[in-house]
Amino acid sequence: MNEIIFEVHEDEGDGGFVATALGHAIATQGENVEELREMVRNAVHCHFGDGVLGAMPKIIRLHFVRDEALAV
Repeated sequence: MNEIIFEVHEDEGDGGFVATALGHAIATQGENVEELREMVRNAVHCHFGDGVLGAMPKIIRLHFVRDEALAV
């Protein structure tokens, strides 16, 4: 596996960001983007660290999703 993709949403209730891996049971959160990056790296290392679930991805991609509602 060359890369793993995380979908990132802003946590409207508590603030910060929540990241969920696509196709893997990995989720984490951070108060800001810098903390989120660190938490995602740690989560990936924990998930793939023993080699049982496959090779460690070479790239972690964060896909930021933003919802916006407009009044008509």
